[in-house]
Amino acid sequence: MGLAARRGMKQLGWQRMGIAAILVALALYFAFNSWRLPLLHDAEAALYDIRAASFAPPTDTDKRITMVVYTADTNRATGQISPVDRTILAKALVQIDQLGAKGIGIDVLFDSPQDDDDTLRASLKAMRTPVFLAFADNRTNPNAITYEQEQDLRAFMASAQTDLVKPASILLETDADNVARRWPRQHAGLPPLLSLALTNGGPDADPRFAKYTGPIRYRIPTASDRPVFDKIPIDLLADPETAPLVAEAVKGRYVLIGGDFSDFDQFDTPFTRTGNPVTGETRMIGVEVHASMLAQLLDKAWKAPPAMWVNVLAALLAVGLGALTALVQTRTWVLALAVIAQFGFFLAVPFVVERAGFDTLGLPATGWLVGWLIAYTALSSSLRAINAAQREFAQGALGKYLPRSVAAEIMRNPERLSLHGEKREIFCLFSDLEGFTKLTHAVEPEVIARLLNDYLDRLSAVVLQYGGTLDKFVGDAVVAFWGAPIAYPDDGERAVKAAYAMYLAGEEFRKAVPEGVPKIGRTRVGLHYGDAVVGNFGGEGRIQYTALGDAMNTAARLEGANKPLDTKVLVSREAAERSGLDWFRPMGSVTLRGRKTPVDIFEPVPDMAAEKRNLARDAVSAHSAGEVERVQALTDTILESAHEDDAMMNLIERLRHTHKGESYVLG
Repeated sequence: MGLAARRGMKQLGWQRMGIAAILVALALYFAFNSWRLPLLHDAEAALYDIRAASFAPPTDTDKRITMVVYTADTNRATGQISPVDRTILAKALVQIDQLGAKGIGIDVLFDSPQDDDDTLRASLKAMRTPVFLAFADNRTNPNAITYEQEQDLRAFMASAQTDLVKPASILLETDADNVARRWPRQHAGLPPLLSLALTNGGPDADPRFAKYTGPIRYRIPTASDRPVFDKIPIDLLADPETAPLVAEAVKGRYVLIGGDFSDFDQFDTPFTRTGNPVTGETRMIGVEVHASMLAQLLDKAWKAPPAMWVNVLAALLAVGLGALTALVQTRTWVLALAVIAQFGFFLAVPFVVERAGFDTLGLPATGWLVGWLIAYTALSSSLRAINAAQREFAQGALGKYLPRSVAAEIMRNPERLSLHGEKREIFCLFSDLEGFTKLTHAVEPEVIARLLNDYLDRLSAVVLQYGGTLDKFVGDAVVAFWGAPIAYPDDGERAVKAAYAMYLAGEEFRKAVPEGVPKIGRTRVGLHYGDAVVGNFGGEGRIQYTALGDAMNTAARLEGANKPLDTKVLVSREAAERSGLDWFRPMGSVTLRGRKTPVDIFEPVPDMAAEKRNLARDAVSAHSAGEVERVQALTDTILESAHEDDAMMNLIERLRHTHKGESYVLG
């Protein structure tokens, strides 16, 4: 396992990793078992119905099967509704037998004794055509028949059964949404299904359907006036005078007899949601469902489901793609297109498989989408947790060098932190602790480390408090700047205040030094405003965000000038004028070491009375104008109260011993 992976796992934490693993396992379960889950089953069923209706094969009227039906008109004519009249059935059976039917299936339960049962039994016993009587039991179909009715049905079966008259199961099973989509199971103790019984032992038989529970193939007519199956009212066949009119619809065909009532024995099918695209019908009578199954068997239209390994692979693919999509870092529009393409793929695959002739009843198309979403959510949540930890770490790291507001802005907009050098106008600051180098030779290393860490913590806290960027530590020196990576209008004010606060922090540090440690000098600070190149510099393995250029060098020289000038904080004119503060007293003009151009320098003294600052300003102005006598007079006035002000005494000495506007050259 790579270092990055181990670091990511550590940042994620075992608890989140466990939750992510559970979610991925849940995604696989959903992607494989969606048909078994209540809510997803409905979605899967709806998609299947669309597929089944879309690819339902069109057909001309099937010349192999004819439906003979009781209708509401039949009931009115016979005066019987439930149970239906059996005399008319007996007469119809005689005519069907004479017209040469291939086989007869009766989808009517004889579960209650009637006065005309003997008439029906007589017709059945005289049949030369195989007849299969509807059978159901209370165990497998409690909604259709009671236990008492089952006993009456068995009694009738026993009295009417011959070598050609036998029972057949008319059980039709529906899914949880009451839609008849699949062949019913062949329950133990039940006779063969009606379609199987009609073809059993003959050339039309197909042993593959003996235990088949795949989808029922429903077909659509090629035209609204040419139904899939001929449907003849039983009244027409019961009358010897009219029966010959439909002889062609009976001879050599399987004849299925059942009811065609609007409020009984009606089933929802895959066409129910959308309606039959030709006839517009949404429901189907039970006998037509049996006819559809029989036609499917005759056509040997047995659909094989995809192999188990295909379903497993598809589930793994869906979950894997969800996880992979979460891991990919790309533009939002590219990600959106990828997600749409994947969803389109998962929705299209079942249609392609259905079109290819496979059984897609049970293919978890919705499960793939849900599994994808769960895997995507699990991985993206984990990545967000890792990114949050990394952002927190990065912001904390940036917070050691940048103010929190600046660090937060850079985390939101990383482009604000230039990945190359760029020229910027910034306020540059250098500080140094007087006498620290000598101290390192007089104190134990452990003490030096503790003192240095304390000192640098104090000064870096000041820099960050005033919105500066910490550049680096060089021993006891602190380098910082304002104006990059993000510039603000008040950078000058905050830089000057920070410079003075760093001096005060240094004084507090001196007071906190433990006993036994030699005396530590004061903190000296230099501040300048000018051009610098700011950015990330270094090799491929290590970079540092820093500032380079003359402005930085000038600030360093100003810090060093504090010692010969007896000052604490020196600010160049360029920085002082941009601060907006009136804290300054002028300290003359000096030529810094290594530079030819003089620099006007100022010292921030916020606690000094304005009158005293004005005296110093007047003395420097008089010197610039070459007014020797006025310089003398002003410095005499200053001397009256400046005997303990080393910096002012140093300025007076320089003003008196240099000529008109002459810069004091530092060696």
